[in-house]
Amino acid sequence: MSTAATLAGLSFLVLGESHMIYELRDNLYNDLAAQGATQTHIVGACGASAIDWIKPKVVDCGAVKKGKAAATVTGPGTQTQAIGQLIAADKPDVVVVIIGDTMGSYDNPAFPKAWAWQGVSSLVKAISATKTPCVWVGPAYGKAGGKYNKQDDRVERAARFLSSAVSPCTYVDSLKFAKPGQWRTFDGQHFTPDGYAAWSKAIVGELGGMPQIQKLRESK
Repeated sequence: MSTAATLAGLSFLVLGESHMIYELRDNLYNDLAAQGATQTHIVGACGASAIDWIKPKVVDCGAVKKGKAAATVTGPGTQTQAIGQLIAADKPDVVVVIIGDTMGSYDNPAFPKAWAWQGVSSLVKAISATKTPCVWVGPAYGKAGGKYNKQDDRVERAARFLSSAVSPCTYVDSLKFAKPGQWRTFDGQHFTPDGYAAWSKAIVGELGGMPQIQKLRESK
């Protein structure tokens, strides 16, 4: 481990959506470890929006990776977990939320702000109640159209909402990491391995540059 590791001594709890059953999960674990993270627990649930980490819900698939052990990927019957229980069990230094596409309502011409606000504010409030620093990573551009109708303007719509709604979590704008269509997908939304590798490195790079995380690191 480099003496310049930007996340040395810190532990992370990462909540994510279906991207976590693909390469993003292991890339994040490896990139965080390369920057000195001491423990990373990644939990993903397909189709889960913010509120589903407050009120547990059964979903179609999910993934869990904790420590160096191989990840467990599950199918129908997977259940989300309440964020308070996850934080109490792990006691992470930082919570990272990677929830954007499940809040995007890409098939809906009108963005459901009331529903989205209820879910996001509830999750942020629950994390804040534990006094754990939080970072919220928004959606990245996919390929316009496809199975999920992930149109560029609707991704931007979701990102604008999240950027204004997740405080006191720090928002990370994934739209600045790659131009529309730059990262290839296999269904319009989920990326091929190169895209996930690039997204992971960009996320971890942002984490390492955040003053509040550097302050936390220095206190270790």
